[in-house]
Amino acid sequence: MRNRLPAPSVARLLLAGLILSLTAVSCSRQKAIEPADPQAVTYGSIADARKLLPMLASDGASGDIAGLVFNGLVKYNPDLQLVGELAESFTVTPDCRQVDFTLRPNVKWQDGAPFTADDVKFTYERMIDPKVATPYRDDFERIKSLNVIDLLHLRVVYKEPFAPGLGSWGMGMIPKHLLDGKDLNTSDLNRRPIGTGPYKMKEWTTGQRVVLEANPDYFEGKPKVARYIYRIIPDSATMFLELKSGGLDFMGLTPVQYQRQTSDPWAVNYFQKFKYPGFGYTYLGYNLKDPRFADVRVRRAFTMAINRQSVIDGVLLGLGRVATGPFPPESWAYNPDVKPLPYDPAQAKALLAEAGWTDTNGDGLLDKNGQPFTFTILTNQGNDERKKTAEIIQRDLNAIGVKVEIRVLEWQAFLHDFIDKRKFEAIILGWGLGRDPDAYDIWHSSKTAESEFNFISYKNARVDQLLIDGRQTCDQAKRQAIYRELHQIMNEEQPYTFLYYPDATPILHKRFKGVKVTQLGIWWNFAQEWYVPANKAEWYQ
Repeated sequence: MRNRLPAPSVARLLLAGLILSLTAVSCSRQKAIEPADPQAVTYGSIADARKLLPMLASDGASGDIAGLVFNGLVKYNPDLQLVGELAESFTVTPDCRQVDFTLRPNVKWQDGAPFTADDVKFTYERMIDPKVATPYRDDFERIKSLNVIDLLHLRVVYKEPFAPGLGSWGMGMIPKHLLDGKDLNTSDLNRRPIGTGPYKMKEWTTGQRVVLEANPDYFEGKPKVARYIYRIIPDSATMFLELKSGGLDFMGLTPVQYQRQTSDPWAVNYFQKFKYPGFGYTYLGYNLKDPRFADVRVRRAFTMAINRQSVIDGVLLGLGRVATGPFPPESWAYNPDVKPLPYDPAQAKALLAEAGWTDTNGDGLLDKNGQPFTFTILTNQGNDERKKTAEIIQRDLNAIGVKVEIRVLEWQAFLHDFIDKRKFEAIILGWGLGRDPDAYDIWHSSKTAESEFNFISYKNARVDQLLIDGRQTCDQAKRQAIYRELHQIMNEEQPYTFLYYPDATPILHKRFKGVKVTQLGIWWNFAQEWYVPANKAEWYQ
């Protein structure tokens, strides 16, 4: 989230000596949107966090908040180059097998204790501890040795060349002096975290809000925005009303909100909205332990039966592109030669017939061995695009003789009770991706345990090997060829129906200055550069 919204000019009275005021702006007959807490940014989200220790923060809400409380050794800059964060400098050997880190001196944990190389080693040891329920373990299991040279220097040696190795040290470091000998899974620091980051935990009211306050001792300087308030509002329409009334400063707009509901004076005068490619994709995922979905012909048939362009036109209002695989076009791993499977209901029915699914009794439903093809799609509450997408899928599959039910679940129940427990037939979800295309944790056949990311149970020997090869190849051109082959296989096998690459459409109150849109989005420089002018006359300029 450290990698995460500025503004068109306000129509204003330009009279000599007249200071722009909220009252003057009201000449547009739009009541001024007065923020409840001008020195805080209030962020709207449909989901609450779960656990805030970085290795346990496996959902987006937890990751957003943890990213402000904790730091990694490295981070991406706007040019997508890895630079030091807690590390002052680093060197990587040409064979990707060794990284030497020099840590920043005088960095403090938020309780005042010094941050040292011993904390890095402790974090590593907890990452590889099988008792810690982290989905990120594998990157750290590639390490042969981690040696602390002194309090500010350490050396990491990998068992074999490991191209994503440096980037994996973006994982937030945790404090040894507070967690040594404790069970990380149940630690109080999951709710009352103490990191090295720019913001400190002040309050967490479950299901309502999380409040962070600026860390006055942050090693890059105290953030200029005094507070970060994360409000949980499960319904996007309610969230939008809160934005209009001044209860929020930021939210991700739905396509309808972006295209049709933010052209009024209240939005133009008081908010700035943005549109840029979101680095991720939305998909229909299948439980591949279900024999029906284990058949690649069924998955390909479903993809060909779903009019994905109609989803983009009707649901996203054009704010997205048809997806062809697990890498978006902005990734250097994307394969431009891979074309989406065509929308072809007739061919879809032929593939299903080949797989043994025909309408034997004339009731309009395909059946096999006396069982009709009917299943349920699960998705999460608060995301209208996913619900509407499910309805189009329901319509399109019904047209070829497959009955689909839709069930919308509260976010935490969806994750805990269905995804983690593998209690689903099909799901609509999305992935926000890291900048390195290493997708081992999502697709490798070994990553199917509870809380791990291959929850559809995908298994393909060639894909497994490509994932390993992509990690062990240091040359980016060679890695690109590997991931382009992976992209091709995924398009052929359709373990997901890759639905679309959505655009990001955030909106932010205009009083926040220093906001810069880059390939990392808008939040990447929040702690360092965002500020609110003391003079209100500058808020809407």
